[in-house]
Amino acid sequence: MAASPGSTPGTPRVLRAMNDRAALDLLAAHGPLTRTRLGELTGLSKPTASQLLTRLEAAGLVRTTGNVTGRPGPNAQLYEINPAAAHVAALAVDQEGITAAVADITGQVVGDHRVTASATDETARTRTAELVTEAVDGALAAAGLGRGDLHGTVIGTPGALDPRTGTLRYAPHLPGWQSRTLRDDLSKALPTPIVIENDVNLAAVAEQHQGSAQDFDDFALVWADEGVGAAIVLGGTLLRGATGGAGEIGYMPLPGAPLARGGPDAAARPDGGGGFQKLVGSPAVVELAREHGIDAPTATKALATAARTPGAGDEVLTELARRLATGLASVVAVVDPELVVLSGEVAQAGGERLRELVEAEMTGLALPRPQLRISEIEGDPILIGALRKALADARDTVFDTA
Repeated sequence: MAASPGSTPGTPRVLRAMNDRAALDLLAAHGPLTRTRLGELTGLSKPTASQLLTRLEAAGLVRTTGNVTGRPGPNAQLYEINPAAAHVAALAVDQEGITAAVADITGQVVGDHRVTASATDETARTRTAELVTEAVDGALAAAGLGRGDLHGTVIGTPGALDPRTGTLRYAPHLPGWQSRTLRDDLSKALPTPIVIENDVNLAAVAEQHQGSAQDFDDFALVWADEGVGAAIVLGGTLLRGATGGAGEIGYMPLPGAPLARGGPDAAARPDGGGGFQKLVGSPAVVELAREHGIDAPTATKALATAARTPGAGDEVLTELARRLATGLASVVAVVDPELVVLSGEVAQAGGERLRELVEAEMTGLALPRPQLRISEIEGDPILIGALRKALADARDTVFDTA
């Protein structure tokens, strides 16, 4: 077939690189495979598959890992991704510190570390880059690695990095992260590509990879925790907005919530003084429970007590479901997702009972009727999402044999 105008005809080198990438992606997805099975999955002949594996083994990208036994004929050699081919770092930032994890190119976490530093600590505000590198170095040390072993770093943080200015917006409660030179400071300290991504967006990546949103191209993840936000995925693409602020529904005006307005007082609080967060964020849930005679220090404990307290507890859950449904109806009416995933401390603590109440409350509020699910991610979805993104970016570089 003739190449179309403007296209580049395939060359043996390009075709080899395409086959290499396809094989590496299959090994990353399936784990160890025999040459025969890899040939079946890629459609390559046995000689071509053998040449490919020999080439990738010489490049240090794959290695042998034993044989398939227990079947007729000679034992078949198994091949797998070489875990040491590359390593990545992922970080999750919150108001109390930074958690870092280091994984090899297969996705296996080989080291982690937590640095505690309150965002309100005046000294922490001027040491952001230092704290990040401390967290990364701790995880690398736990893995027996050094900074030079890293091929990429993804940092998940509240707020969003404005692509026009390079500054973090929508996160006034993390003052140390507002510096215009932050990216440069981090790049000087860590000799790897660095991506700063919204934490809720990364939670959505985790849901797509191994959670409730697998096989969905149109979904919204609503995060209800200390902060409230959303990640919107339409046609398989994350919606970001002009300033990176798409999904900042914590500021969304709703009946019963004060308006979120600017000013020096609002700048010190993650909710900006009002909006949806004032109704369903963790502090709001603690206050709601207290109004019904349930005194608990956290949203998780408040909702656990409500679940086993007839009467007052039922009222807490019903009111919380009404508030959540009101906010979700606004999101659904605008973007019409096929699925809404509820995540964060409030959703996890409320569980299936809260989900059912929200679903019932949404009846009649919004014309579209998306599926509604509670996140089933085990572990920190922000850190998991950061690892998935870091791995995807690193593989694009490391797996490119062209």
